[in-house]
Amino acid sequence: MSRIFGPVRQNGYVVGDLHTAVRRWTSVLGVGPFFVFDSVKIEDFRYHGAPSRPDMSIALACSGGLQIQLIQQHNDAPSLARDFRAAHGEGLQHLTAWTLDFEADLARLTDLGYGVIQQGRLGANRFVYFDTAGEDCAGAMELYDVSNGIAGFFDKIRKTAERWDGSDPVRLMS
Repeated sequence: MSRIFGPVRQNGYVVGDLHTAVRRWTSVLGVGPFFVFDSVKIEDFRYHGAPSRPDMSIALACSGGLQIQLIQQHNDAPSLARDFRAAHGEGLQHLTAWTLDFEADLARLTDLGYGVIQQGRLGANRFVYFDTAGEDCAGAMELYDVSNGIAGFFDKIRKTAERWDGSDPVRLMS
């Protein structure tokens, strides 16, 4: 557990092709099933303080209690995913901690000196990525707001993975 951010709940990987990555994770690593969102509507998105409109797809699965997120960006809008892929190719981009008190944790972490890379909303759920690249760890740490009911969906993903027999590896979501 991070004594600063809280438990790491998710590893986020930037990929070139989401569906190819899902096939690799399910067949080579046996992780799945993946809940795939082919179009993610990100609202109020800001990258280094400036508005941007990245077009992304994501897939979520669990390995034990750790959530795996695969991210594919389809356009060239400024974002961490775009810049990470240009600099590093595919790979682990961020770690995520979940919060029930987003405003308090955001204030606490910025008071500690963590710089904000990007932020936005997925529906009612806010997120913010902090720069941790200089710390010899993942380039970013995400704080994700789970106070609006999304934790129940995340628990469903975990429970589905626990009893997954390898069949139906992709669950398309709207």
